[in-house]
Amino acid sequence: MLNDRSLATSQHCDSCPIRHRAVCARCESDELERLEDIKYYRKFEAGQTVIWSGDRMEFVGSVVSGIATLTQTMEDGRTQMVGLLLPSDFVGRPGRETAAYDVVATTDLVMCCFRKTPFEDMMARTPHIAQRLLEMTLDELDAAREWMLVLGRKTAREKIASLLSIIARRDASLNLKGSDGPLVFDLPLTREAMADYLGLTLETVSRQISALKRDGVIVLEGKRHVTIPDMGRLLDEAGDDADGGVFA
Repeated sequence: MLNDRSLATSQHCDSCPIRHRAVCARCESDELERLEDIKYYRKFEAGQTVIWSGDRMEFVGSVVSGIATLTQTMEDGRTQMVGLLLPSDFVGRPGRETAAYDVVATTDLVMCCFRKTPFEDMMARTPHIAQRLLEMTLDELDAAREWMLVLGRKTAREKIASLLSIIARRDASLNLKGSDGPLVFDLPLTREAMADYLGLTLETVSRQISALKRDGVIVLEGKRHVTIPDMGRLLDEAGDDADGGVFA
């Protein structure tokens, strides 16, 4: 079930920062009104568990702000981070009763949640909601396949560059910014979290970020404020095509 320590918050759809990317992106005003009747917002603090693997899913929803991780735990207690949830990503699967992964807030997190059964009913009556969710699911599948390449074949430097490009492009998309000029964003992950996600040591992450900074691929103010002067160059460092791939 949803973590009882979560804090209620509120926001109107008209001012929602993920409106153009979320599952409700194509909803008309009357459909948004129906969604209003079944939605609620929740805020989680960094480090707080949103839902545990195996728990009954009473909701589905979208990340409005912040980042969460998807983690799977083996029987002997070993864990593996298997995914990141960025703003506009969808949490939960209609038709599935229980959560497949632990969902943990990496930063302070705000989620727009929908009561699961009414949302499933609305999907059946509103084809473009189901179509949008299918598109998002296929994008997630493409991203997961691409991430297999990142983890399995890329060098440490390429892994760091790939992760930075993913976060930069999502930030640009959410803020409706073009990619022609410099991209500026605050890195939402600690270096420890980056190391865990990428399968690297903390020392390797720090060393490669410093190398990218020294070579002018990124500009770093403090530990979190990142400027990418030339996105094409960062993509070259990541070993990706200049079109930005599937992570946009």
